[in-house]
Amino acid sequence: MYELNQVPSEAKIKKYFRRILFGKNVFCPECRSRKIFKQGDRYRCQGCRIKFSLISHTWLRGMKLPYQKFWLILWGWTRQVPIKQTMDLTELSEDAVRRWFANFRRHLPRNNAILEHIVQLDEAFFKRSALMMAKQQGTRKVAFELLNTINVQRHHAASFLQQNIKPRSKLRTDGASIYRSIHKWWPVRHQKDIHRKWEFELTSEIEGLFGNLRTFIRRMYHHTTPEKLPDMVSEFCTRFSSPEIFENPLKYLERTLTLVTFD
Repeated sequence: MYELNQVPSEAKIKKYFRRILFGKNVFCPECRSRKIFKQGDRYRCQGCRIKFSLISHTWLRGMKLPYQKFWLILWGWTRQVPIKQTMDLTELSEDAVRRWFANFRRHLPRNNAILEHIVQLDEAFFKRSALMMAKQQGTRKVAFELLNTINVQRHHAASFLQQNIKPRSKLRTDGASIYRSIHKWWPVRHQKDIHRKWEFELTSEIEGLFGNLRTFIRRMYHHTTPEKLPDMVSEFCTRFSSPEIFENPLKYLERTLTLVTFD
């Protein structure tokens, strides 16, 4: 593996892990005792007698990669390096890179924002699924829902509003029939663009966001499947709404790595 400036030493990466997980002093992840002694790269608790490593009680338990290679593949993912480029960079197989990228996606914090004020809403279609996505105008707040159908109806739109849009917000959509009289199903002030009349001003931000989503999937992953689409959309929305998480691997780990206990 090439020595790249963005990859710290093995010792420094382990120091990052210790600080994130344990603070100043290592303690037992099971009984919380600080009576710990070190045996090589592992620790042993004098209280409950368990043996553990830095990552044995995290979602990274069982990791076989060296810490520096793990950091490199995480760096590639945070910087949106495409699958093929990451394969060449890390010398890992396509299956391995895709598995790691999927693992990183699964552990992103979930976005539960309620949108308000002025909200733009639209829908798009991906094979057997429909994606409803909304954006609070002028902000990075977004909400989405994937439907297992391409036959989107008014009750789908009403349910989306009830879950994601604050009452009495201004709702801006295109002229699709599913939004007709939507204010009778949820208290919003509805405005619409008629695209066949070349009206796009009210929905320009959400239309642009859908375009960016398709470009993101195509450039980074080349393609997607119905099974993986929800996680990819969630990743895209998190990248859009919380870009600070993706500044570097350390920022990502600080938000996602915690101690857990396993039965």
